[in-house]
Amino acid sequence: MAVPKFVGESTIWKNIFSGRSIRKGSTHELLSRVPAFAHLSFRELKEVATIVHKREYRAGEPVFYQGDPGLGMYIIQEGSVAIVISEQDGEQKELAVLTEGDFFGELALLDESPRSAAALCKTDCLLIGFFRPDLMDLIDRKPALGIKIVSKLAEIVGERLRKTDKELSRLKSQMDALRAELERKTNGPQENSQEEHGRSPGA
Repeated sequence: MAVPKFVGESTIWKNIFSGRSIRKGSTHELLSRVPAFAHLSFRELKEVATIVHKREYRAGEPVFYQGDPGLGMYIIQEGSVAIVISEQDGEQKELAVLTEGDFFGELALLDESPRSAAALCKTDCLLIGFFRPDLMDLIDRKPALGIKIVSKLAEIVGERLRKTDKELSRLKSQMDALRAELERKTNGPQENSQEEHGRSPGA
């Protein structure tokens, strides 16, 4: 069953670093075009490439569900993935569709909190996974490299949070404007009615 698309697609879940072209090739070449790893040297990229995981998914298959423990981030090498949120009434809304070169779930590398949304494959996909245990092992083995990656991830998460704050402020302004308009329309007829009742019979 198709998932309803959220009206006014949220920029919170969009890849704010989109525009980078990721060509098919070796894993370290793909990683070099992803912001979390783009600042690494060729040798460092090859080191990371040895610990990431590639997996194929079928269309409609979940990468993870909302509420699942956060294990790591994913990079889309091929295909498209929908970010979906389930509301309290059970309705599902599609927040964004990510495609080749996009990445998601990076917060799980820094925080093991449950996933705030689900990731569902809209097409057959080939994803590259980079998981928290592998990052922790890398930090133990090669602290300088691990810290470089963590520092960049923190920068990316911080940028996403700033985008989130702006989005929430915009939505709040819209809600305030709608509320003011609703109050004006609701109170307007009452005020007019009071004015009519206040007139003298001969007016």
